[in-house]
Amino acid sequence: MSVEFEGTIATTWNESTPWWPPAVRPPKNAPNVVLVLFDDVGFGSFGCYGAEIDTPTIDALAGLGIRYNNFHVTPLCSPTRASLLTGRNHHSVGMAFLANADSGLPNARGHVSKQAATLAEMLRGAGYNTMCVGKWHLAPIDQTSAAGPYDQWPLGRGFERYYGFLDALTDHFYPDLVYDNHRVDPPATPEEGYHLTTDLIDHGIAFLRDQVSAGGEKPFFLYVALGTAHCPHQAPEAFLHKYRGRYDAGWDAAREERYRRQLDLGIIPRGTKLAPRNADVPAWDTLSDDEKRVAARLQEAFAAMVDHTDHELGRLVDELKRLDRFDNTIFVVLCDNGASQEGGALGTTNIVAYENGDQPSLEFNLARLDTIGGPRSQTNYPKGWAMVGNTPLKRYKQNTHAGGVRAPMIMAWPSGIAARGEVRQQFHHVIDVAPTILDLAGVRAPRTFNGIPQLPLHGVSLRYTFAQPDAPSARHTQYFEMFSHRAIWHDGWKAVSFHHRGGPYAQDTWELYRLDKDFSECNDVAGEHPDVLERLVELWWAEAGKYDVLPLDDRGFTERAVRYQSPGSPRLRTRFSLHPGMSRIPSGAAPLFVDRSFRVTAHLNRTGSVPNGVIVSLGDVSGGFTLYVKDAQLAFEYNWEGTLYRVEAPASVTAESKSLAMSLEREQGLAALVRLYVDGQEIGQGDVPHTAKWFISWSPLDIGKDGLSRITDTYRDAFPFTPGALERVDFELESKDVVLDLHPVD
Repeated sequence: MSVEFEGTIATTWNESTPWWPPAVRPPKNAPNVVLVLFDDVGFGSFGCYGAEIDTPTIDALAGLGIRYNNFHVTPLCSPTRASLLTGRNHHSVGMAFLANADSGLPNARGHVSKQAATLAEMLRGAGYNTMCVGKWHLAPIDQTSAAGPYDQWPLGRGFERYYGFLDALTDHFYPDLVYDNHRVDPPATPEEGYHLTTDLIDHGIAFLRDQVSAGGEKPFFLYVALGTAHCPHQAPEAFLHKYRGRYDAGWDAAREERYRRQLDLGIIPRGTKLAPRNADVPAWDTLSDDEKRVAARLQEAFAAMVDHTDHELGRLVDELKRLDRFDNTIFVVLCDNGASQEGGALGTTNIVAYENGDQPSLEFNLARLDTIGGPRSQTNYPKGWAMVGNTPLKRYKQNTHAGGVRAPMIMAWPSGIAARGEVRQQFHHVIDVAPTILDLAGVRAPRTFNGIPQLPLHGVSLRYTFAQPDAPSARHTQYFEMFSHRAIWHDGWKAVSFHHRGGPYAQDTWELYRLDKDFSECNDVAGEHPDVLERLVELWWAEAGKYDVLPLDDRGFTERAVRYQSPGSPRLRTRFSLHPGMSRIPSGAAPLFVDRSFRVTAHLNRTGSVPNGVIVSLGDVSGGFTLYVKDAQLAFEYNWEGTLYRVEAPASVTAESKSLAMSLEREQGLAALVRLYVDGQEIGQGDVPHTAKWFISWSPLDIGKDGLSRITDTYRDAFPFTPGALERVDFELESKDVVLDLHPVD
């Protein structure tokens, strides 16, 4: 937007009157802001919220400020992030679901509407520097390749610096990293001590040093969006060892202990009941010894990951103190939803299996017991441990009962909040965080931004709670919805329904709780107060209309993310070529290789030697495929949920070979026949008994190497293809709609 010049222009410079636009300056002594978001952690997994996990950094911040015990989020990650950064309800800004899917509906576009400026955009416009490290998950995933578009990437939504990953998750030892607007490789290997959380904090500290050195007293906003503790649960060996044996007593005992600590800490009100064990969690004592071994080891990895992350956050806090920026910094620490049920009943050592509706066998998990938490392991814990993470509440992430939506939230501002170590019980929601930060920074949300009229903020400031511990809540109503699970809170009452996927909405049962007297939703009083329940259900429908919740949609992740693609999506391509030196393509932007036949052809340059290495790879240790040459043998391996199927041919690749190819021909069910070719001649074939049902991998497509978490142990490291030998790789995919044999999963 041009600015009208207010000086004068004459023939020469000394006859002219110069003029400069006024500098944008934040209010005097404007506070810095550090916003820390954990992933899938749950209400009861920090030490100051009752956990046995060591979190001294978070506990210290809580001791310098306020813990909220009636703070709520959405039941899923992208929606919470959209609300956190905009101060608006997630359906209203187009994020009813995840950034992995554009459902073709206004409320579920998979990105944040430009009618809702982000906190970074608003603060930058007020003179702040803005920086982000970690998980984004707010850009349509099929738009996160090097082809963009980039307008929904962090730098397109107000951040001036970014380092992290764009999808829902990544491997913490081999992450798919983005620096500003381009992909980069991890700076070190696990053998050299690399871990993503350490890397993120390193970059956060570097950004702060740059900003303070070059920006002087200019305030900053640093958004630290951690991968912890979304699966895969991974941590350095020292932290894994620290928790060895800590959970052998099981989830029932651990949950009871957390509950008692919560009462002692005052983080839950006296008289709060521990919700009954969730119906889909068996009693610990009913598990076999082997089931207990696996389950305990999976929880150890989770705890180690949280502990390690707290340790790394301590380095960030220490750096702010060293830079003399600590006292005037607002710290907000929260998590995005309840603890995850996505590990299934027994837990998993293969995170792709869950997306395909599969549960790895006990034998499969046992065989990988000693790798859990390490670089060649991608795990998630059983539902029983998620239940512990949500102590004392019921249900999980994805659900609108308290276990899915009540979250820890800590706010500290050493020079601005007098309260020390106190607890607040006012009802608040993630949409209240942005209005609070704007209020404390002295910044008004714009009515228009970049010429676009803006939605009003839906949240309110929490400032009043700082000095008024017993003040009534400034919030009166808040709706919830996810996968058609629904709930509404209004003046201390909560109505909530659990929806069985694929079932009639008219058969959903609404429960009623008086939360100001029943913190953990244990006493359903719907039968005693039918009039209250009726009014609340009517209010839910009114709020749903007001905030664009409709239409209700109970389809699962895979159906939405795989079946439904917007016109022009790169996922719909059936013919394309990849060239050496290109950036890897995230799996969510790569064409769909599930449930279809395809062919890969590598065109070679002659280098005078027999080529060697990976031609193309898609995936990681949990799933995918790789085509490579080793010792003159052309080979293809398909990783089906951790089980490898290898098809190879006799040594036929020579220094004179011009092309290498493979075809995968889908057969009945999920089986396939693979053929291998050198210079157009078939040289071998073999069966692949299982291919991916719906979902193949979270990791990217690459050519010339297998550069992150490698798909197979047949070769080591990235196993790059002979330099200069690869001209291009052509792909041809069967042109057909993907057929998903979906089944209802609650």
